[in-house]
Amino acid sequence: MSPQALDTDTVLIVEDEPKIARLVADYLSGSGFAPHHLDHGDAVLPWLEEREARPELVLLDLMLPGTDGLTLCREIRQRWPKVAIIMLTARVEEVDRLLGLELGADDYICKPFSPREVVARARAVLRRSRAAEGIDDNVIEQALSLDEDGWRALADGQDLGLTAVEFQLLRVMMQSPGRIFSREQLMDHMYRDHRIVSERTVDSHIKKLRKKIAEVWPEREIIRSVYGVGYKYQPEE
Repeated sequence: MSPQALDTDTVLIVEDEPKIARLVADYLSGSGFAPHHLDHGDAVLPWLEEREARPELVLLDLMLPGTDGLTLCREIRQRWPKVAIIMLTARVEEVDRLLGLELGADDYICKPFSPREVVARARAVLRRSRAAEGIDDNVIEQALSLDEDGWRALADGQDLGLTAVEFQLLRVMMQSPGRIFSREQLMDHMYRDHRIVSERTVDSHIKKLRKKIAEVWPEREIIRSVYGVGYKYQPEE
């Protein structure tokens, strides 16, 4: 199966805001996916039960009329464990709760979001789920790798020369691609002794980390700022 075969997958969009649903569906369809849309939480489980073939992915809004997204996520994961789930939320404060609860969601995206990001994250989630099942999609391994023993980050085999703090920042973000980390969360990972430092310290380390990556990959932006929230590691598709 080639990487392009991923683009034929069926995606169920569960979103009660029509404009958002249409926009996401248009981008998914234009990228080769087969999108279907439901706007009420109570319609989701009956729709899934009636289908002979389940969708490969569900884009599931957190706040829905009828059955809420968290309940649906639990139900879908219990009944159809092979269906991938990406949660959509406009409530940034829910992010840690989503990650902390063992709901079985594969990823989450915070609103407002770019529809292109949704397509990229959908592809990434499906690739990860197939890799976990041992399905060969001829996916090329990341060119960015971490040498845990040597505390080195390698881009196309070239050592980026990171400091210990920079390495720790990159490692934390790479463990959860697409997850948005607040500056406070990153500080907790940077300094285990909980020393008091300014949020500007995080910005300074991120700036240096980006500069070192750009020396090897001047055309790539894999560490991205999310205005008013923090930073995320977003590998290119």
